[in-house]
Amino acid sequence: MFRTTFAAFAIACSTALSGAPGAAQSLADTFINAYQNSDLLEQNRAVLRAADEDVAQAVASLRPVLNFVAQARGQKQSAGLQRESLTASVNLSAEITLIDFGRGALARQSAEALVMGTRQALLNVEQQVLLDAARAFMDVRSGIETVTLRQTTLRLTQQELNAARERFELGEITRTDVSLAEARLAAARSQLAAAEGDLAIAREEYKFVTGRHPGQLRQPPALPGLPANLQTAQDIARNSHPVIKQAQFEVTAAELNAERAAAARHGSVTADASIGVTTDLLNSGSTRSASAGVRYARPLYQGGAISAQHRQALARRDAARSGLHRSVAQVIQNVAVQWASLDVARARIAASQQQVRAAQSAFDGTREEARLGARTTLDVLNAENDLMDARTALLQSQAGVQVASYGLMAAMGLLTVDHLRLGIPTYDPEAYFNAVRNAPVTSQQGEALDRVLRAIGRE
Repeated sequence: MFRTTFAAFAIACSTALSGAPGAAQSLADTFINAYQNSDLLEQNRAVLRAADEDVAQAVASLRPVLNFVAQARGQKQSAGLQRESLTASVNLSAEITLIDFGRGALARQSAEALVMGTRQALLNVEQQVLLDAARAFMDVRSGIETVTLRQTTLRLTQQELNAARERFELGEITRTDVSLAEARLAAARSQLAAAEGDLAIAREEYKFVTGRHPGQLRQPPALPGLPANLQTAQDIARNSHPVIKQAQFEVTAAELNAERAAAARHGSVTADASIGVTTDLLNSGSTRSASAGVRYARPLYQGGAISAQHRQALARRDAARSGLHRSVAQVIQNVAVQWASLDVARARIAASQQQVRAAQSAFDGTREEARLGARTTLDVLNAENDLMDARTALLQSQAGVQVASYGLMAAMGLLTVDHLRLGIPTYDPEAYFNAVRNAPVTSQQGEALDRVLRAIGRE
């Protein structure tokens, strides 16, 4: 039921996107613009690509190291027989780790786990970007409607002032009543100016979030389908929220690093080979050399450094485990908070609608009674102000329900482009990872990487 309802919402959004180029912007348009123009997402994608390179470096550490060395050396000896020499040498050496007792493989697995965690962090940033977009959209719409209400209030207050002046000329009211109407008109102008200022701020926030100023905005779509109860929402969050998944991957990486620190006590077996030519420039002689060997080295005493590193890795593992428990608790709490906020927003709508109906009835009655002389101008102005305040509260409540609904989706880990089914190309973290995971060296190996870099504009 939950996914079916949300699919209907997505279809409605897609239909809205198919309008003419100059058509009003929908909430789906806002989501798309925010996703495509977010500098925050670009920043965190670069962070993810940097994490991908850690895997490449871990893979590279298991491969041979080849060095070319060219050097010149001068020497002068004066003990007994004075002798001078000037030599030049060229050497090519290679070294490879044959056995490291699993440390290299553990390093690669740890780096891969951190990559997966960083992907989840990127997904959480995506949720925040989309939630900010929903909030910006609703703020602009509320701002436009509030300005319209304040303009209406200004017109009505002007009409009441004109009526008060006419009644004053007829001797039906005093000058005090006219002054009250003039004061209320000034207040209405002030409220309109404030509403216009808030709208200007909301427009700039919209531009900051989406990369462009808002045009005409459509009515928000039907609310997304949500779980029937809090427990279901929390279960969804426990299974799908990126913050929890990120913490799980961090625990995996920390456990692998603890194993790697323990394996450092076993040392390593390495093989090396070298060839070279040394030429005596003064005596015109040269020698050639070649060597190869296998070496096993195991630390016996390093002042306690290895033990300290192992204890440190264990402490970081324990910290990561505690962080996972805290992340789960925070996510579950946040779902409960967002659920309560949505309940409050819904209750506010019902109360605000009732308030508007009552305020409208009171205003109509007060204005009619004032025409008959049973009410004063102040009574009419107060009733009018109460009505405008009620309508403003209703607008805020309606916007609050929309924002709270998407806030609940984000709290469950579902506010993503893929889940919203916006039908746009999304960033593929696998492309860059697959291009660098084997640490490409030659241009032939790096062709896939070149294509990925061109695709994301980072060549």
